[in-house]
Amino acid sequence: MSDNDKKQDTEIEKELAGVPEQFLDNGGDDSDDDGDQDTGENTGENTGESVVEALRAELEEARQQVLYAKADTQNVRRRLEKDIADARAYAATGFARDILSVADNLTRALDAVPEDMREHSKLEGLVAGIEATQRELDKVFGQHGITRIASKGLPLDPNQHQAMMEIPSNEVEPGTVVQEMQPGYMIKDRLLRPAMVAVSKKPD
Repeated sequence: MSDNDKKQDTEIEKELAGVPEQFLDNGGDDSDDDGDQDTGENTGENTGESVVEALRAELEEARQQVLYAKADTQNVRRRLEKDIADARAYAATGFARDILSVADNLTRALDAVPEDMREHSKLEGLVAGIEATQRELDKVFGQHGITRIASKGLPLDPNQHQAMMEIPSNEVEPGTVVQEMQPGYMIKDRLLRPAMVAVSKKPD
């Protein structure tokens, strides 16, 4: 290399001092440099798309969790509302079941008085008092949704009737209630006490 060439190289090096190396053309293939640069850009784009997709997936998962939480909260609220409504509607169940024995005793007391004696001067006041007490008790039952179960002459309903005995009969279909031994009661749509009944069967 001549002295002029060395001097020229020295001057070029001084001019290029401080220039970042990636901007220097080292005489390599331009196409390779462009290819490397494109690959870098594509890699960046792919990485950005991956991040966006991941964020979308996380967002969708969070949205689903929020929906599930809302649904669970709604179900809990409805169950609580139903429990509160049931508690109010059937609050008197225990007391009503206990007071049924009072109604039974009033009925027994009235049935114990013969028909021909009910207008007797000594018993007339007693009978009137028992009947008035029965009416008042029935009124209170009605105010709390307590109703008497219909039995006699109806087919046996195991959800409301408890069969205690069978009576042979040709007058009604087998399985028909022919006698009520103890009245049954409902409190709204729930069974308070089944009616104890006798049902018909075919004679032997």
